[in-house]
Amino acid sequence: QVQLVESGGGLVEPGGSLRLSCAASGTLVSLNDMGWYRRAPGKQRELVALITSGGSTNYADSVRGRWTLSRDNAKRTVYLQMNSLKPEDTAVYYCNADARTSWLRGSSSYWGQGTQVTVSS
Repeated sequence: QVQLVESGGGLVEPGGSLRLSCAASGTLVSLNDMGWYRRAPGKQRELVALITSGGSTNYADSVRGRWTLSRDNAKRTVYLQMNSLKPEDTAVYYCNADARTSWLRGSSSYWGQGTQVTVSS
């Protein structure tokens, strides 16, 4: 089984910054794409940013240029640096990872428990 533990959410004023972290643990043979999704009140969950095992990144248009996703493969951790935060960034943020626990089986998608980010003055 794979566990994803998120940290770094909280309350911040518009224009401020936060850094989210997501650490994967468990019996892993490979950790593939990792990313962050968010769900704002009354809206569907959306992909915010994605990073491959090789470090290639993709961002939603709404955050591109403001946020940076990186990963430390040795620590099995991804970091989402969120700058220039806006009230519309308020949401619960979920970490997602595509991982394999055995070479005898294909990969599966795993989710963290979610962390609240609130941008308000």
